Amino acid sequence: MLRVVLVLLGLAVYIWFIVDVLRTPGPATRALPKAVWLLIVILLPLIGGVLWLLAGRPKPDRPRRRKRGPVAPDDDPHFLRQISDDAWAEKMRRRREEGESPA
Repeated sequence: MLRVVLVLLGLAVYIWFIVDVLRTPGPATRALPKAVWLLIVILLPLIGGVLWLLAGRPKPDRPRRRKRGPVAPDDDPHFLRQISDDAWAEKMRRRREEGESPA
């Protein structure tokens, strides 16, 4: 029974590979022309399909994800460094003012 299920699954995947190659626009295929990919998938049933997925199928047209910056100010290292620098500058300003006043 398991053997029958595996054969049917392999046949379904094989047919899906062929249909996928046929439905892909010719100029969108990578590495080889569409007709060559079809021959590879037909002549090398599962290996050809895996090769198609890895090397021939067009990459999806998804926009590249941009790196997300900090969500809150306290997540931003630049902001935290600026706060620290401002606090240090304020501390030094107060020391200078205290040193200049007559004691």
